[in-house]
Order: sequence, then structure tokens, then C-alpha cells
Amino acid sequence: METLALILAGGRGSRLDILSERRSKPAVPFAGKYRIIDFALSNCANSGIFQIGILTQYLPLSLNEHIGVGKPWDLDRRDSFVTLLQPSNSWYNGTADAIRKNLDFVKRYASKYVLILSGDHIYKMDYSKMIEQHKKTGADLTIAAKIVPLEEASRFGILETNDQLRVQQFVEKPKKPKSNKASMGIYVFSTQALVEAIESHPEIDDLDFGMHIIPEMINTKNVFAYDYYDYWKDVGTYESYIEANLELCQENPELDLNDKNWKIYTKTEDLPPVRLGTHATLKTSLISEGCVIDGYVENSVLSPGVVVGKNTTIKNSIILNDVKIGENCKIEDSIIDKDTEVGNDSVIGIGSKKVPNGEVPNKLSSGINVIGKKLVLPSGLVIERNVRLISSPVRKEVEIPDLRVKSGETIR
Repeated sequence: METLALILAGGRGSRLDILSERRSKPAVPFAGKYRIIDFALSNCANSGIFQIGILTQYLPLSLNEHIGVGKPWDLDRRDSFVTLLQPSNSWYNGTADAIRKNLDFVKRYASKYVLILSGDHIYKMDYSKMIEQHKKTGADLTIAAKIVPLEEASRFGILETNDQLRVQQFVEKPKKPKSNKASMGIYVFSTQALVEAIESHPEIDDLDFGMHIIPEMINTKNVFAYDYYDYWKDVGTYESYIEANLELCQENPELDLNDKNWKIYTKTEDLPPVRLGTHATLKTSLISEGCVIDGYVENSVLSPGVVVGKNTTIKNSIILNDVKIGENCKIEDSIIDKDTEVGNDSVIGIGSKKVPNGEVPNKLSSGINVIGKKLVLPSGLVIERNVRLISSPVRKEVEIPDLRVKSGETIR
């Protein structure tokens, strides 16, 4: 085996708040029919890498059910596999610690190279080109890098390279970055170099690539950058999540999901075709299979099985699987999670956007409303802006005095 891929998919994704409350971030739905992890898995399949370990941890059930034996990505063949790896004795305490706790798995397959990926980014990338550069440069480690706006650089590990792309310095999330060349969290290691680097730090519990492994290897090994110029997005906030989804509704989006040469695969349900009623109007939207629409939908993403009633208007919103929206509703700038029911004559997204959410102002301040899973909202409900309705483990009717939720409120 030449390359073993390891996908880090155990993250809670706390910045996604309600959306990752009952699922890991890689399992969060995206673009209607997909999950976020589908992009890393599809990139592997399209790059000819069919030996994959997925390191899960936080709320792995939905992710495990989605991936199964990997059939949608052609990973159930005789010469391929997908293995779900969960921590046995203790939780992962860092990115490199996650690999350390699965180092026996790496050694067992004895590949020449190990490709380490994050399971929570949206992009299309041919990993074989990065691996080919790794071979040509004689690198021990190659780091995928992308230029980001300088004002955002402090969120990333930042590289400085010479003209030959050799990494000369790496700083994890610097307060005052000297460069805006950011690590994408995609690494190609020569397997022996990876094993040596991890085993050389038995005393560090929270072993991390950005904090420990990479800075040390720069001084002792051959570390190169692989420059990447195409679409890549971390959808780790409400704003970036809704923005990335709605960008796909526009003409000629930067991320082309219709590219027949680089398909994004996913587990699909056997649902009927979309059905449009006599009152249905659709504009610049993504509509998934199984939807039944009899209202007006504009610049929005509807996941499988969504029902939209008569005279209902939906704009700039993401509606996840099996949500039922009644008649005469108006929904704007909102994310509604799976299996929720919105009663007739409801309004979600009205009034000023200036009042941030009182509990999580750093996560919800741009006017977006987030409605959790399995909620039954009463008819005539009015929800203003920056509101969170926390999801329930079982289907539950929400009781709201005066049928109005003011801007910035959180309802449990």
C-alpha cells in the first residue's frame, strides 16, 4: 500500500453551537444532500486513495451510520477499506495525540505515506498531486497551504517558505502573523518520519501537530509546503456555514457540485422526485429529492424531505431534512434543523439585526436565527433576529408566551 489516509473527524465543532449539539461537526449536513465529511471522503476516492481510517470521538453515531462500510465512496471493494477508529482508554487530546492513539493501526498497514486530513472542511482537491510533489522534493512532511486574508490569519497555523517552498518557520495561530500563508490542516508524511516524530514525545499528553510536531520537524527534517489555490472553506461558524451554502445557489459558484470529473459522493435515501404545487415558485435555490413545495423559495437550500406549505415564503435560509413548514409563513435568514415542524402563519426573521444573542453574542450577531431539531413550533409564532431555539432529544412542542421571541433570546 502506498498511501494510508487518516481523517480526523472527532471534533465537536463548538462554534456551530446548536448544529453540532447532537452530532459531530463532520456529520453536519451541507448543500442539501451532503454531509461535511463527504468532501474529504470523495476527494480520497477521486484521488485513487481507497485505504482510509476515520478517527471519530464526539457523538459518533450519526457519522458511523452515514459512512457504514463506505459503499457510496467505493470503499467496500476487495482492495479498499474504511475503518472507524474510536478512542479506547481516553479521549484524544490533540491532533497528533489522535494519531498516537492509533499508531498501531498505522504500523499495521505499513504504507509508504500517510495522508492526514480534517473531516470538517469544504473543498475539492486531488491529493495525488500533493503526494507527487512530496516524492519529488524528498520531503518528510508536506503541508497544504493557502493564502488567506491577513485579518483572518491569526485563526490558522502560519507558514513562511523560501522560493523552493521549503518551510522555514511555522507558528500556530499567531496574534500578529508575519505571513498570510495558512496551513489547511492537510499533511502528507513519510510514514517512518511520522512514527518517529510522534514517538519522540511520550511526555506530552496534548500532542498537537501545529504546536509540537511541525515546529520541531522544521529544524530536523525536510518540510515543504504545497500551495493550493482553489476553493477551500472552513464552515465552522453560523455565518460561514450559511454563506457557503447560499453561495452554491448562485450562477457559476466557485465550488462546482455539477463537475462530472470530480463528483462528491454521499449516502442517499430512496426518496421520490421533487413535487411542486400549483402555487410554487423557485429562484436560485438548491432543492433536494423528496421535497414537496407549494410556496415561494428564493436563495435557499432545502434538504431531502422538506415540505413547504401554500403562501409560505422562504428566503436566504437553510432548511434541513424532513422539516415541515406550514401555510402562510415567512422565513428569512434562518437555519432550521432536522425533523422540526413550523406551524401555520409563523414569521421567522423579522426586525433589526443589531441585537446579538444574549447567551452567545460571539456566535450569533448577524441576524441569523437557528432552530434546533425535533421541535414543534406553534402556529402564529413570531421570531425576531439572532434567536436560538435549543433542540430536544425527543420531538417536543415549544411553549412560548405571547407567541413572540424577541431578538437575542435563547429558548430551551
